[in-house]
Amino acid sequence: MARPAQVRLSAAALRHNLTRVRSFAPAAKVMAVIKANGYGHGLTWVARVLSEADAFGVASVDDGIVLRRAGVTQPVCLLEGFFQGDELPLLAEQRLSAVVHHESQIRDLERVSGIAPVDVWLKIDTGMHRIGFDPQLAADAASRLRDCKAVGALGLLSHFANADNKFDATTSFQVRLFQDLAASLGGERSLANSAGIVAWPESRLDWVRPGIMLYGVSPVIGQGSAELGLEPVMTLQSQIIAISPRRKGEAIGYGGDWVCPEEMPVGVVAIGYGDGYPRHAPTGTPVLVNGRRVPLIGRVSMDMITVDLREQPGASIGDPVVLWGAGLPVEEIAARAGTIGYELLCHVTPRVSRVELAEC
Repeated sequence: MARPAQVRLSAAALRHNLTRVRSFAPAAKVMAVIKANGYGHGLTWVARVLSEADAFGVASVDDGIVLRRAGVTQPVCLLEGFFQGDELPLLAEQRLSAVVHHESQIRDLERVSGIAPVDVWLKIDTGMHRIGFDPQLAADAASRLRDCKAVGALGLLSHFANADNKFDATTSFQVRLFQDLAASLGGERSLANSAGIVAWPESRLDWVRPGIMLYGVSPVIGQGSAELGLEPVMTLQSQIIAISPRRKGEAIGYGGDWVCPEEMPVGVVAIGYGDGYPRHAPTGTPVLVNGRRVPLIGRVSMDMITVDLREQPGASIGDPVVLWGAGLPVEEIAARAGTIGYELLCHVTPRVSRVELAEC
């Protein structure tokens, strides 16, 4: 019998979340961000389900080739750009666009010859201070790219640093700076990530670039996914594989960190950090047993966790357990474990079986 840990993926939820993106930004085209293996959901599965997206954003040329071989025909943008100049003929052949964020990339484009023009997005650093051209250098960069025979269409983009916080003035500054530059440089504009789409209407320009909200996770502080009308795409679940009556004073699991305060039933669930469940999830982190919350107790181990079943005395071996997803937002589990939902979704390991749910 197969190990019961599995990921259940809802195509209906993924399409619903794309519809929510369009409801926030009805005038914009959508570049669905599916890097990091579709945020852990599967690169080609996400692209296939999101067939109505206007374009896709990925991290590398390798991802772009996988999509082309899978039959994806929409524009595909390399959000980190190309890493070496010798990739440019492949970008042209596969019809991949690229973000240009550094002087060395412009030099590579100016040197290459004999390829079809590659569409590019000029990235301007408006405040993230990670990659991108200084605003004072943007005009010269745009002029050189427009003069370059290897460059096709030229767009402008930037990336938010603090858009998840609706009260942080950094985002308003970034929007104003980007808009001022775009007014003088021309070209299609892209600024809003998921948080921008939800919380900063002025950033919804020609293109929006939703990532985490497509997968049903809230991108803003203080607003849950349900409040935003988003539905979880991934549900991580397993089963109870053992239930034992424990005596008062018995320690549970490695290190004996948690001690039974009374006689009580303790359940063991076939899930652990070897599957991608966060090792640092503390006692009290909720899981759903038969749809009802019960707390994790003791340490997370590689293959198993233990749960307090005092509120579920009728639980049985084989009963389903939801670790996150339908009924239990992944961002809640992430907050308990001191991380973010992005990481949990991306870190589910290959040994967890995948079930792609048929749409209703």
